[in-house]
Amino acid sequence: MTPAARLRRSFFDSLDGMPPVDSLFDAVPDIVFFVKDAHGRYMAVNGTLAERCGLPDKESAIGLTAEELFPPPLGEGFAAQDQEILKTGTGIRDHLELHLYAGGRRGWCLTFKEPVRAKDGRVIGVCGISRDLHGPSDRQEDFAAMSRAIDHIHKHFDEPLRLPQLAEMAGLSVYQFDQRIRSLFHVTAGQYLVKVRIDAACDRLAQTNEVIAQIALSCGYSDQSAFSRQFKQAVGISPLAYRKKMQGA
Repeated sequence: MTPAARLRRSFFDSLDGMPPVDSLFDAVPDIVFFVKDAHGRYMAVNGTLAERCGLPDKESAIGLTAEELFPPPLGEGFAAQDQEILKTGTGIRDHLELHLYAGGRRGWCLTFKEPVRAKDGRVIGVCGISRDLHGPSDRQEDFAAMSRAIDHIHKHFDEPLRLPQLAEMAGLSVYQFDQRIRSLFHVTAGQYLVKVRIDAACDRLAQTNEVIAQIALSCGYSDQSAFSRQFKQAVGISPLAYRKKMQGA
């Protein structure tokens, strides 16, 4: 365990329960915050989630599941997403999906989820946030089209991906597709693809002993040297140095 990891564990072990993160997110009405256990039951939520689900307060959500709080097919989709994280121990980032707004209206959001681990390393839950994407009705249609392309990137980043192919999937020109990506993520479409691949590589380097050459291939790079160059450019250190740092070697 690294000195930083020991310091953090010492601090959190001294706490009386969970830090009041839910209360912090109460002040941000366009973000939903939640923590769930391995059975998909809500352990903590912010006021925004409770309000959108028609609950009188946050405590009323504790112990309920997504299927009980959200109408189909939203609830089932959220639960399936959580189960995949519980099974793989890998979080999701920048997931563009439909969500429930106040009054039952549906709208688009960006969702981020991470596994919650016990002291022995087991995955025992999921935590996450979903940030609303604001815009007129025509932008909402754009989000629906973009969702297909972004989902394809996250599922197939290990394959050769070309911007014209992704733009066509979204029903947009390459220029329009790049502009939508810039609007959503504040990077170019090419930079976003690199981000997804490097994020996946970071997870594998930190959590597995898989050889770096295989990680390079599984993250969409044709060879280890190309992967190492881009990884160092993005992260600032080599893949091996990153692994040693994250695993405390």
